Formats: sequence, structure tokens, C-alpha cells
Amino acid sequence: RQYQRRVHGDICLKLELDYPEDAEYIVAKAIRDGVIDATVDHEAGVVVSTEVADVYATPEPSAAFHRRIQHLTDTHTQALMAMRYMPEDEAEVAKEVLEREKRLEEEKALEKAIEEEDDDELDL
Repeated sequence: RQYQRRVHGDICLKLELDYPEDAEYIVAKAIRDGVIDATVDHEAGVVVSTEVADVYATPEPSAAFHRRIQHLTDTHTQALMAMRYMPEDEAEVAKEVLEREKRLEEEKALEKAIEEEDDDELDL
């Protein structure tokens, strides 16, 4: 059952194309790619769209919605995991930094202890 006819000239105006052949090519590609469900009547120079069943009576909208929600949930989960756990390389670097700071503090404490001993020996 057909419900819509579009003249190539109308499509040219809408898409701001110079030639009706360009519109026909674009429409034919859209039909081939499955973007629209139609046929091209070359002799009459029109595109005839076929009626699509009530899409909302099918499970397709629900499935598409589910895919979108699943993608968002996966992205959210990945973001949370990235915030909670450092990658192993970063964890090793952080561990090395902490060890270096600890060694520096120990060296400073040792230097201070040596200086205090030297001061005590000089006072005698």
C-alpha cells in the first residue's frame, strides 16, 4: 500500500540540489542502504514510499531503548571503575613516589641526629 509520492524536483528543492538526477541518486542510495522503504519510478520521476507497519506495535522501539540504556550503563560502570582503581602503571609510580618521600624523611632525620651528636661532642 502506497502512502506518499515525492517528485524528484521537490526533493531537489528541499535538499538544495541543482539537478533532479542528483536527488534520484541520493534517494536510490538511501533505499539501497535501508534508510527508507520506497521505490523509484524513473519514468514518472517520483519516489513512492511504502507504508510501514505501526513501528510502536513491534518490539523494536523497546529493543533500541534497551540498547541505549545498556550502553549508558556500561559507560557509567567503566567511568566508576576508572575512578576507583588506578591503572597498574600509575599505582607503581605512586608507590615509588611514596617510597622516595619516606627515604628522604629518613635521611633528614638521620642528618639531624648526626648534627645533634656533633653539637653534643663540641659542647664537651
